[in-house]
Amino acid sequence: MSSTGQLTASASTIPACRPVVRSTNSGPKGTCHGAIIANGNLYCPCTPRPLTELGPLARTATKEQAADHDRQTSELARYKIGRLTADDEDGYHRVQCPAAMGKTRCPLRPASMTLDRDRPEILQPPEHLPACCAQQTITIPPDVLAKTAQKHDYPSAAWRRSYARRTGAERGFATAKDPASNDIARGWCRLMGLAPLMLFTTTLLITRNQRILNAWNTRQEENQRRAAAGLPPKTRKRRRKTLAGLAAGPP
Repeated sequence: MSSTGQLTASASTIPACRPVVRSTNSGPKGTCHGAIIANGNLYCPCTPRPLTELGPLARTATKEQAADHDRQTSELARYKIGRLTADDEDGYHRVQCPAAMGKTRCPLRPASMTLDRDRPEILQPPEHLPACCAQQTITIPPDVLAKTAQKHDYPSAAWRRSYARRTGAERGFATAKDPASNDIARGWCRLMGLAPLMLFTTTLLITRNQRILNAWNTRQEENQRRAAAGLPPKTRKRRRKTLAGLAAGPP
């Protein structure tokens, strides 16, 4: 195999973060060797269904609601079937029961019953044992989680922090392509080759960052001036309209 082929084979195909929020993707979606397929992961067959049906945290959630949501996602992570190996050249990998990995207590894994009781305990194991419960490990083909697998468990706090970076990335692309300040439309650079294009793009991004930083400094100075005058910080008017606001407004 060539060096290019080796690099391609060793590269991870799991994205850092993707929005698994559509009804066709989120929640339990069948099984694999008895393990529940949900949100890009495999879970113990006895995982409480409300945990596998958790959705993302609402934008208007309070600190208490966020803490409760994070507690539920942490409990869900204990039921997740753990990966033992990396993907082989064909995309297959091996996983193991969470009780065998010491994350839960299950009578089917006697050694797990000696663990501390702060772990979730399986009270009613499956009557007819699937492969994920009867075997020490199972092999997962690449097509099982190909569509929804991602780096962080959905919708955990780590996933939420990672997905929040998308706003900054989209904002950066939008301001870099804004023709009102700078324009990278076709024809903006008359030079050919990767080196001059990268140089021009880097210069453009530096200019964009300086413009954003100057605007931020100006806002901070304005907020300090308003605070000295006993006024609250200036906020941007909310553009999004809600159903309640439309109903309360004039006809």
